[in-house]
Amino acid sequence: MESDLLPTHDGDAWRTFRILSEFVQGFEAMMSIGPSVSFFGSSRITPDNPNYKIAHDLAFKIAKKGFAIITGGGPGTMAAANQGAQAAGGKSCGLCIDLPQEEEPNPYIDRKYLLRFRYFFVRKVMFIRYAQAFVVLPGGFGTVDELFEALTLMETGKIKKFPIILIGKDYWTGLINWMRETMEAKYHHITPEHFDLFVITDNLDTAAHAIECYYNKEKCVLNF
Repeated sequence: MESDLLPTHDGDAWRTFRILSEFVQGFEAMMSIGPSVSFFGSSRITPDNPNYKIAHDLAFKIAKKGFAIITGGGPGTMAAANQGAQAAGGKSCGLCIDLPQEEEPNPYIDRKYLLRFRYFFVRKVMFIRYAQAFVVLPGGFGTVDELFEALTLMETGKIKKFPIILIGKDYWTGLINWMRETMEAKYHHITPEHFDLFVITDNLDTAAHAIECYYNKEKCVLNF
């Protein structure tokens, strides 16, 4: 009777083949993309939102410097960044994820670099492996998840340190203050050196220049 209540995992071993196929698909498509920057931010903003123009303009500046732009392939910030990449004549990549609330990929993605994933963790590998920087605009749980995933991998030495640029001082300052006052000062769960892993700015030229300088120094297109 007790065994009838236990969950069954009969298909787990076979699921590894589906996971493997997603990795193969992703690697084969992305290995030719070259130096890239991954953009994150809210999918809910519309073109009349100031952050839409910021994402578009920053992606344009970065793409003009020769970097491909990688996004999650959806609307909002992702569409803005992909649109900016295409306007600059740069490569525009969208790593789409299958969700219950089905969303069509935004129309600004190069067909060659339009990928679909079932598993978030496979998609995360693609964001990180081929990026020379992360640009993180205001967003929700998914945006913060990607930010802290990258910070954790850097902190633990699993990937090379690369620029993580938070755009929007007004949005991010409260979180950073909590990290300093609570995580660091009160509970000592992090150290002052952890704050060297990212920068906050509202200056798009500063952000684009920092990414270019990092790449010119490191000349690295893979992070692990």
